[in-house]
Amino acid sequence: MATKSQKPKPGDKVLLTELPPGLLDNLPVEDQRAISEIVGKPILLVDFEDDGRAELEFVDSEGVIHFIYINPEFIKPV
Repeated sequence: MATKSQKPKPGDKVLLTELPPGLLDNLPVEDQRAISEIVGKPILLVDFEDDGRAELEFVDSEGVIHFIYINPEFIKPV
C-alpha cells in the first residue's frame, strides 16, 4: 500500500487534491463540470509526461472519457 511519501506509479489510483490555477480556463462548460466533479475522487494515473506532468484519465457521469495533464503537486496516492 502506498504511503503519502511515495510517488504514485502509472496504473495507480490517485486523488486530485485541488484544481490547478487556470486548468478550467477556456474549456467548454461540460468539461469544466466534469473536471470539477472529480476533485477528491480516485482516478487513474496513466503516466508521467516527459515534462513531469501527470496524465490522468477518468470517465464523467455522461460516460465520456477525459484525459487531463497536471503538475503532480496536485495529486496524492489513494
